[in-house]
Amino acid sequence: MTSGIREDALTGATVAVVAARQGRPNRPTEQCPFCVGGLEAPDPYDVRAFVNRWPTFPDDRCEIVLYTPEHDATFWSLGVDGASKVVDLWAARTAALGGRDDIAYVLVFENRGAVVGATIPHPHGQIYAYDTVPPNPRGELERAEACGCALCAEDPGDRLVSETDGWQAWVPRASMYPYGLVVAPLVHEPDLPSLSTTSRRGFAAVLVDVLARLDQMWHQPVPYIMWIHQRPFGGGDWPSAHLHVEIAVPERAPGVLRYIAGGELGSGLYVNPVEPEAAAAQLRGVVVE
Repeated sequence: MTSGIREDALTGATVAVVAARQGRPNRPTEQCPFCVGGLEAPDPYDVRAFVNRWPTFPDDRCEIVLYTPEHDATFWSLGVDGASKVVDLWAARTAALGGRDDIAYVLVFENRGAVVGATIPHPHGQIYAYDTVPPNPRGELERAEACGCALCAEDPGDRLVSETDGWQAWVPRASMYPYGLVVAPLVHEPDLPSLSTTSRRGFAAVLVDVLARLDQMWHQPVPYIMWIHQRPFGGGDWPSAHLHVEIAVPERAPGVLRYIAGGELGSGLYVNPVEPEAAAAQLRGVVVE
């Protein structure tokens, strides 16, 4: 079977077929490769980025980002100072990858927890660099061009969870996930490299706050998927691009997965068992320690 990008003739969905990833290792049973002295971190570091040994795309377009040398840390336990180093690295790698002639879009993301496929528990995320703008961010950008920026127009009201130094986090009005969140700057910022030092620190602060709320809501580590949408590279101003983060929690209660099954996948109409306003109130009520 030939690997590569394919389009489903029935739905138009874009799929990357990468047969080589079937052979990648599962959760390591010996030394963590991300701890200092491990395979991917032979020397001491604060934060670190390197090319993924098991990439989805060729040409060094997939990277791993290590948030901290502390194996049992979480993103929020880094505090604002530690999280700011991660944000700075995200911005630096976005600029470096986006500056390549063969790159059109840079996606920063994190899969946290075994139930969402994270094979190594050490705090880390990933970066994918695409040679075209992927369907989801392209769809958001095209909708914003046609209808205006929804993030600039957003007034979360009782769905607001956190507001810190020019950034807000809220539960979307039509969230697909019981504890879905959007994090965005109040100012229409296009991408990570464009953020000022002050805005990057505000970004770090609001992420630390909301991710702490998620973990402390149920008094245990909560699995989540987090991704950052930003302006494409490779030409064009893309004035509709408003940098933002989306966070999806795949559980509706502690240890209880919220499955997306036949009715939703078959119809495209999603069912959320938790009222977004109630989810926001629950998260706001967490006393962050």
